[in-house]
Amino acid sequence: MTFSVYILKCRDNSLYTGISNDVKKRMETHMKGKGSKYVRTRRPFRLVHLEEYETKSQALKREYEIKQMTRYEKIAILNLK
Repeated sequence: MTFSVYILKCRDNSLYTGISNDVKKRMETHMKGKGSKYVRTRRPFRLVHLEEYETKSQALKREYEIKQMTRYEKIAILNLK
C-alpha cells in the first residue's frame, strides 16, 4: 500500500493539501461534498500535485512540510511539474 500527498486548487484559487491511501476514492469523496469542510465550500477543484510514499509516516511528514509552506513556496512546487 502506498500513501499519497496531494494538492488541490479550489475554485477561489486557494490550495488544499491532503493525504490518502486511495486518491481516486478521496477525490470522489471531495466531489460529493463529503470530504473536508474546506474543500466542500470551495468546489469545484482540480488535482494539481501528487506525491507518493511507501509509508504513512513519510506521507504525513511531507503533508506537514507542505502545510507549513507559504503560498508562493507551494506554487513553486507546482511549477516543478
